[in-house]
Amino acid sequence: MIVKHPVKLGLVCLARTTYDHHAAETLYKKIRAQVSLIENVQWEWIEDLVISQEDGIAAAEHLSTKALDGLVCISGTFHLGHLVLQLKRRIDLPILLWGLPELPYDGGKIRLNSVCGVNLNASNLYKSGYDDYSVIIQDEIDEDWIDAIRIIAALKQAKIGIIGYRADGFFNVGVQDNQLFGATGALVDHYELQDVYDYKVTEEAVQARHKHILETFDVGTLSEYQIERVSSLAAKLDGFYKEKGLSALAIRCWPEFARDFGVSPCAAMSLLQSEGLILACEGDIDGAVSMIAHKAVGAETPFLFDFSQVDFTEDFALFWHCGVAPCNLWDGVCTRSLDTYFAGGKGVTADFVLKSGERSVLRIDSARGEYRLFVQKAEAIPMEKLLKGTYMKVVFDRPVREVLDLILDNGLAHHSSVVYGDYIKVMEYLAHIKGWKVIR
Repeated sequence: MIVKHPVKLGLVCLARTTYDHHAAETLYKKIRAQVSLIENVQWEWIEDLVISQEDGIAAAEHLSTKALDGLVCISGTFHLGHLVLQLKRRIDLPILLWGLPELPYDGGKIRLNSVCGVNLNASNLYKSGYDDYSVIIQDEIDEDWIDAIRIIAALKQAKIGIIGYRADGFFNVGVQDNQLFGATGALVDHYELQDVYDYKVTEEAVQARHKHILETFDVGTLSEYQIERVSSLAAKLDGFYKEKGLSALAIRCWPEFARDFGVSPCAAMSLLQSEGLILACEGDIDGAVSMIAHKAVGAETPFLFDFSQVDFTEDFALFWHCGVAPCNLWDGVCTRSLDTYFAGGKGVTADFVLKSGERSVLRIDSARGEYRLFVQKAEAIPMEKLLKGTYMKVVFDRPVREVLDLILDNGLAHHSSVVYGDYIKVMEYLAHIKGWKVIR
């Protein structure tokens, strides 16, 4: 079952008695009932309207003790400008400024003037040097904003492991650990490849993986030794990941892995990613961060791909990797197999076409001392199984040449996370809150 990352949010409704605060109170009660139904959100709300400066101070004092991830401030009516600043002073977290649509006029007087309250708050925050506020004017909360807070919370709690190092020569996926921590709160722990090779697992765990592999893949081209090696590695990676309490694991998957362990990790990674583990190829920590972001919003089994081929005439791209995509994303048409087409016959990889459908692409990428965010919509379309590895044919809502130029002109790393569904707006919220440039 796919679940979104849990968050705790504060909720207040600001008002002024010179406007229809009784109507605002009624609307606020309805809002509390609505938001309480949202998946995996714990709400800490101030039940009464916040009207006076004293109310603002009391609300800030109370909510500052609740270990919140974000704060929602409803302008029930126009209100004092002190209130949001009093809250922000004690609760320095991302804020959603929520304006309510105006009610029908009553006796020729505007009843809420909520939008003006939002304008006041936005101006006060901006002129105070804060940029981590977002604004909506609507009847219901924007769950994409909540999902952006889920990502921020997930990354603050993330423990990312890297075994070995980045792949040989892949300088562009290297990260500065302290910069990553400063930008996201994620911590990186380093392990040696030998730590995984030597990790102890039971024979029962290996046999369970062996059975799973035979049920999932056509293994007709593999030797029994290779199947055993993949089974053993799947059990080792699974146990290691969970014992270390990891949110993600980046792996130096070549050149030493196949030589020293007997097989490459691709097939084992395909199996484990289908079960929800975040595994990044080639030691790509920023790629792992991107996949954590996708997982936090409930996206199904994110994985990394290479932007491997473009066809400017037919206007499509090939998203390919050597054979590591989650096996649950198979198109259900082609033969889902394991093969040994590289590393001198030791590169045991998954081979299949991925299923068709709407896709969202994300790369949270560090460069020149800062983070930026690449997002793109894509549509995977049916294709025949013509290659080794895991891959899909995709089209965009713009010419493929423009998408490729965006990647190349901005020096983005050659991996991105991809998932089924539309997760573009939530990532734009994330970039806005974090102050990251959006490349789109």
